[in-house]
Amino acid sequence: MDVTVSVIAGILLVVAALGTVFPILPGSMLAIGALLVWALVIGGWNGWLVFIIGAVVCGVGMFASTILAGTRLKKREIPNSSILVGALCGFVGMFLIPVVGLPVGFVLGLYGSEWLRLRDMKLAVQASVVAIKAVGLGMIVEFLCVCLAIATFVVGLIVHF
Repeated sequence: MDVTVSVIAGILLVVAALGTVFPILPGSMLAIGALLVWALVIGGWNGWLVFIIGAVVCGVGMFASTILAGTRLKKREIPNSSILVGALCGFVGMFLIPVVGLPVGFVLGLYGSEWLRLRDMKLAVQASVVAIKAVGLGMIVEFLCVCLAIATFVVGLIVHF
């Protein structure tokens, strides 16, 4: 049972790491859930310590991602609606253009939303670049935090087995 749950948790953690890059998947929350289930099944100080450390690191990643991106977007007065339009276009693009549809759709949707809001191509490009950098920085931070949680899980596996 321990091996089966560990393999499933490991797979879910890899999916969680991908979820920080592809916003369609619930990255950090999935990682916390996988670590919780693993801790419940494994039990003992090792399982719970891995869960606590992993959950805290993932929580810090989510918080830092939100704060970093949100601060930069508010500083440039870029509304969340533009990011939402970009995300929705990225979701649609994922199905229309295999492999590269998500980033292409996000960028085009973000730019289109900013162009409609600002009615100036140069300002829309500048705002879109700032938004893409802000979202990208947040994704990188959250991805690295989930990777730290995965490293904690691997150490927990080594100690357990």
